[in-house]
Amino acid sequence: MANDPGLPDPDGTSVRWRIQRNAAGILGRARQLWRDQVWVRRAGYALGVLVLLYALLWVTVIRTLPSADKLLTYQPPLPTMVRGNDGEIVSSYARERRVQLRYVDFPEPLIHAFLSAEDKSFFSHGGVDITGLIGAMIDYTLKFGSGERARGGSTITQQVAKNILIGNEYSVTRKLKEMILARRIESVLTKQQILELYLNEIPLGRQSFGVQAAARAYFDKDVGDLKLHEVAFLAILPKAPETYGRAKFAEKALERRAYVLDQMVKNGWATPAEAAEAKAQPLGLVQRRAENYTADAGYFLEEVRRQLIDKFGENADDGPNSVYAGGLWVRTSLDTELQTAAQSALRTGLLRFSGGRAWSGPISKLDVSGNWQSELITSNLSIHYQDWRIGVVLERRGANNQGGDGRIGFADGSTGPLWAMPSAMKPGDVIAAAPSGGGWSVRVIPEVSGGMVVEDPQSGRVLAMQGGFDSRLGSFNRATQAARQPGSTIKPFVYATALDNGMTPASMVLDGTFCVYQGAALGQKCFRNFGNEGGSGSHTMRWGLEQSRNLMTVRIANDIGMDKVVRTIKGVGIGDYQPYLSMALGAGDTTAAKMANAYAALANHGRQHEQTLVDYVQNRDGKVIWKADNRDCNGCNMAQWDGRPMPRMKVTGRQVMDPRTAYQVVHMLEGVVVRGTALTLADLKLPLFGKTGTTSGPTNVWFAGGSPDIVSALYLGYDQPRSLGGYAQGGRIAAPIFKDFVQLTRKHWSDTPFTVPEGIRMVKIDRVSGRQVFGGTPQDYERQASIIWEAFKPNSEPTRTFRPEDQTLKDAVLEAIRKARAAKGADAGGEDVPVEEGDFVEDKGGIY
Repeated sequence: MANDPGLPDPDGTSVRWRIQRNAAGILGRARQLWRDQVWVRRAGYALGVLVLLYALLWVTVIRTLPSADKLLTYQPPLPTMVRGNDGEIVSSYARERRVQLRYVDFPEPLIHAFLSAEDKSFFSHGGVDITGLIGAMIDYTLKFGSGERARGGSTITQQVAKNILIGNEYSVTRKLKEMILARRIESVLTKQQILELYLNEIPLGRQSFGVQAAARAYFDKDVGDLKLHEVAFLAILPKAPETYGRAKFAEKALERRAYVLDQMVKNGWATPAEAAEAKAQPLGLVQRRAENYTADAGYFLEEVRRQLIDKFGENADDGPNSVYAGGLWVRTSLDTELQTAAQSALRTGLLRFSGGRAWSGPISKLDVSGNWQSELITSNLSIHYQDWRIGVVLERRGANNQGGDGRIGFADGSTGPLWAMPSAMKPGDVIAAAPSGGGWSVRVIPEVSGGMVVEDPQSGRVLAMQGGFDSRLGSFNRATQAARQPGSTIKPFVYATALDNGMTPASMVLDGTFCVYQGAALGQKCFRNFGNEGGSGSHTMRWGLEQSRNLMTVRIANDIGMDKVVRTIKGVGIGDYQPYLSMALGAGDTTAAKMANAYAALANHGRQHEQTLVDYVQNRDGKVIWKADNRDCNGCNMAQWDGRPMPRMKVTGRQVMDPRTAYQVVHMLEGVVVRGTALTLADLKLPLFGKTGTTSGPTNVWFAGGSPDIVSALYLGYDQPRSLGGYAQGGRIAAPIFKDFVQLTRKHWSDTPFTVPEGIRMVKIDRVSGRQVFGGTPQDYERQASIIWEAFKPNSEPTRTFRPEDQTLKDAVLEAIRKARAAKGADAGGEDVPVEEGDFVEDKGGIY
């Protein structure tokens, strides 16, 4: 109660009144001092100026500064790393080279080199080095207005603030921001954390950020393998990375490197002998080059990149898992061996077709009157085939001039004589060339192109993809983007529709003239077989597919209805076509990728999986954020077996075709390889099915097919469709490419035959007449076989033809059985074992 200012004190005076009286006295004395003392007024003015300056600084600088706490959760932009199906890294999607390391991963000599070059008092200052700051201010004052850039004077902490939080603006304001943020950073991060950020984020030239990326870019080494002279070189780069990293400034780089080594000796981080040895070493920089990954799969990887951008975005602004900043880890279905083989087989086929053809024109054109090297580099054109290189024609001379017909230049700045230039070639033409006789000779890149897709029919995973001669010549992917007419490769789906509507592989179909009336405007259209061949009478449906008879195909399509045919074609994903009879012969457009997926459904008993290139995607922390297979497997990760049945995952994919129908088609397509248009594959001695295709012109040639485990589809044709030549056929040009592919990957191909689904009965038939037979041995894999096994749905097989010689054979077999059983009965004690003719299995309906 005595402390209440409202109550009187013992002297009778209120406490509140005393406080007011004392305050008035102090204020009065302050006014007196302000009037009487000059130094008080000056101090007051100075304090006011400081407050005003701070307020101005707060409004213009401090208020807009980012929080240093952001560095605690800072996620640097990282490239996306792509792996093949074996887990090996095959590529990356990056616009900058970045590799993140922990502080413990940095070798001590590297740390000491950077501290000697940039901030020797790093571990003792609080974020700002006053001595360095004063020197920078003096240097800035002396160079003000000269256009020269003053030396930085920034500590490592200030450089972290600049590189990560505020940018590289050249101004006094930025310096103030650096200093303020540096103090804040030092309050939230340890010195080791700051140095880790610095060494991972500092730009060091050659599109490299951080010391590990720079070590790879300049020396093709990891930081742990660098020698003293190499770490000293990296330490000079923050000052001027685009200068010291160039060959023409090598002397400047050596001088600066020697300075860093001297500083390391001065700071006790290297001995004079070690520094002297390091100074004697050349720079030893490697040439700029792209990352050397294990797979040359540009078309496949570009398709993956497109899909990832659609899912996650391209840049950091698109989200935390963007392709070029999110640091994703992507597992793809790419099989590098199959990819290399597909590329080699398709290239060989393109070169084989175009062999002997004249130079067809330049890849591109450039202006060589200026900086032709820069233009060639920015064109981003190259090639990876044998010793070929992409260059630009710099000049053309007379044919008899010494030194060759002209001169060619390459992206690395080198030039050389160019021999035997075609008459149409001019300066500025970008061409392919190969070393020849001390100079270079022109190489012809095939004008014809094509695409090829290899798929696992059991899962839909794309194992390989080649969309042209070389993806470095252009990103257009003919495997997925080129819409082409598939020709006769569509026919198996016409026949599948017929099998679903009551026909069998043994059904007889007339191979004869077939005409349809198309209305008053179009009149009558008459179809012909390939090569304008006429009909040849009635044959089995199998024979019509094996020999790719157009007349039989359109007759079947017309009889069962084109609406049903196009429904089947749409159901397997080939295309959505109008119900015109020409569609039954492959007049609609599709892609190699779609055709491969459709044939995969045939090989997989009619069950089709979505075609995928990416298995799953992980974020930078290793968490799976997307996967193609989303099935749950309850109990798959139990610590130990609980004694119950093994957990089973549900079947994936869609049943797009009757399994029995799919097998019947595959069984007939095996005949295409043995006796039909894909006969070139027969000597592989593998269980293969397939179909060739040739479109009108002919403008495209196709092959689609494979084994139970690997299916492929490929085509060849000009990008601007025109005739390939009268001799061009799928069996002559496309099927041999597939054959080359199989031979290059023979270990991937199993001898296991196609499995027969439930509900199929295998019956011996006469291959020509389609009638069931009793005697003889089927010879399915013989070209001239008279008897083969044929696949039928129950109760659809033809009636057996029973010939007299069959009865003789039957009697002989029965007699042999009787004798065998009689002998068995005698061994059992002399008891006779009766044998009746009705016991013989053939009397129960035949062998199936």
